[in-house]
Amino acid sequence: MTAFTILAAAAPDPVIPDFGQAGDCVSDNGFFCVDWFTANWSSVFWPALLEHVRLTVIAVGVGFVLAFAAALLAHFKGWLEAPFGGLSAFLYTIPPLALFELLVPGTGVSILTVEIALVAYTLMVLFKSTLSGLREVPADVRRVGEGMGLTRTQILLRIELPLAVPSILAGLRVTTVTTISTVEIAAFIIDQGLGSPILQGLQSPFTTQFVAAGALAVALALAADGLIVAVGRLLSPWAAIPREN
Repeated sequence: MTAFTILAAAAPDPVIPDFGQAGDCVSDNGFFCVDWFTANWSSVFWPALLEHVRLTVIAVGVGFVLAFAAALLAHFKGWLEAPFGGLSAFLYTIPPLALFELLVPGTGVSILTVEIALVAYTLMVLFKSTLSGLREVPADVRRVGEGMGLTRTQILLRIELPLAVPSILAGLRVTTVTTISTVEIAAFIIDQGLGSPILQGLQSPFTTQFVAAGALAVALALAADGLIVAVGRLLSPWAAIPREN
């Protein structure tokens, strides 16, 4: 029996919400009622969207700092790659609901529980993409830097990191979109984010709430992905130049 089935069985008989002077679309339970959506934007969807963004930004931000630092250390000290990479890969394989349940006894039903799990899911992709980007810098380019008298730190900051930007941002794109999706599942633990109206919509025959919240989550993922792509083009314009054969 799935979690959705359990929730549906435990919930009272679903009733289409009464919003006063409901339009024909709400009365007829249309697929998407624009008037109901706009009337409830400020009270239901906008707060949920802001919570979703906040949960995502915190998780991706903390995960990026941890993974980036670990990748830099592994770049200089190769022995760190195996333990950190293995741990992050192991955490990535745990289903989200299972990880939430494992954390609850220690951190309670709280935002901290959700954020620890979300951060754990960001580490593997961010770590591997950052380390791969640093290691893919041609050795000849490093030798040119050494010939110019640059120190190892200067080579990292002026040569390796700029050339690794496309790979780092590629991992960031995957991680951000994945985190936005996982935050929806976090509604089983905390009543925040777009997952909350989605779960409420699943327990009701009124489809607008479910459809609207789901569409907002998709739109958020597309917007975040587009923003990262735009930032990548600003930071590494040469990456978009086609190579000649």
